[in-house]
Amino acid sequence: MCGRFAFYSPSEATAALFGATSSTEVIPRYNIAPTQFIAAVRTDAQGASELAMLRWGLVPFWAKDPSIGNRMINARAETVAEKPSFRSAYKKRRCLILADGFYEWRKEGDGKTPYFISLADGSPFAFAGLWEDWNSKESDESLQSTAIITTAANDFMAQLHQRMPVVMLPEQAERWLGGDMELLSKVIDNSPAFRAWPVDRKVNNARNEDATLIDPAGEMIS
Repeated sequence: MCGRFAFYSPSEATAALFGATSSTEVIPRYNIAPTQFIAAVRTDAQGASELAMLRWGLVPFWAKDPSIGNRMINARAETVAEKPSFRSAYKKRRCLILADGFYEWRKEGDGKTPYFISLADGSPFAFAGLWEDWNSKESDESLQSTAIITTAANDFMAQLHQRMPVVMLPEQAERWLGGDMELLSKVIDNSPAFRAWPVDRKVNNARNEDATLIDPAGEMIS
C-alpha cells in the first residue's frame, strides 16, 4: 500500500512538468497522511490540465456519506477497472498526484523501520491516481477526493514491502490523463529505478512535519 508520502519540490515547476499551469500555492510537506488535501494534476472541464487540491481517500459519487473515503486511500491496479468504487473514475477521472518520495515500513528485529523511497535521480514524480466528485443528497456538502493506484512490488520494493504505488513520469502524463487503457500495465512492467534509506521513527506520527523526517538514519539501498 501507500499510506504516507512527501512533496516538497516547487509546486508550480513540478505541475508544469506534468503539463499543468498552477495558480495554487502548495506548501512543502514531508509527512502527508490520508484524509489530508494533496496536490494533483487533472484535466479540467475545458480539457486543459490543472493543479487541484484533492482530499486523500476516495469517496465514490454514490456514497451516502464521505466517511467511506477513510478506507479508500489506495486502489489496486489489478481490480481498478472493475471494482464499483473505482471503475467510473478509472475511465473518466484520472489524476497525477505529485510527490518526491514515499514511506514504507520494513520489519526489522522486534519492530518496523520506516524507509523513504525516491527516484534514483532524486527528481519529482507522480503517483497514478483517480479522483471523484461527491455531493451529498441531503445537504449542500461536497467533496473532491482521490486515491493512489498500487501494484505488486517490483524487485527493489520487495525488499521493503509487498505492494508499491504506480509511479508516472512526465512523459506519460498526457496518455494517462487522456484515458489510455493500456498504459497502466506498461508502466507497471517498466517502473523507474528507486533508491531508499531508513529514517527516524518520528515519521510514524503524522503530526510530525519537517524536512528532517527524510534525513538518512542508516545506509542507503539502491
